[in-house]
Amino acid sequence: MARIPRPTEAELAILRVLWELGPATVRQVNERLSAGPRDVGYTTTLKLMQIMADKGLVTRDESDRTHIYSARASQDQTQRQLVSDLMDKAFGGSAAALVLQALSAHPASPAELEEIQRLIAEYRRTGIIAKRKVGEHHG
Repeated sequence: MARIPRPTEAELAILRVLWELGPATVRQVNERLSAGPRDVGYTTTLKLMQIMADKGLVTRDESDRTHIYSARASQDQTQRQLVSDLMDKAFGGSAAALVLQALSAHPASPAELEEIQRLIAEYRRTGIIAKRKVGEHHG
């Protein structure tokens, strides 16, 4: 998949809603955003989602009177791209430097450390890390 534009903080909030809900209307996204710590105006959400469609962050199905928006890239793809950009720009491409800074900024719980160790062992064994979120149980 081609690289997607880097989303702003407000655009990431909208993408999180779309990843959680799946395809949704502006109203559905706005209701979810407004349920958070601050109220977001409908027209603000509409304008942001129109900009996101123009940028290629979301797709818009216009076949009905009510347009349905979907995230163009999965959460995993977007996170990988953001981490890759951050690693290249801030850490000179060093995964170790990125991880060390992440752990010093937000210490991991014992369960998270155990999962990280499991992922490292898996990577050493196979050369890949399964596409599952840290904290999900495997079985």
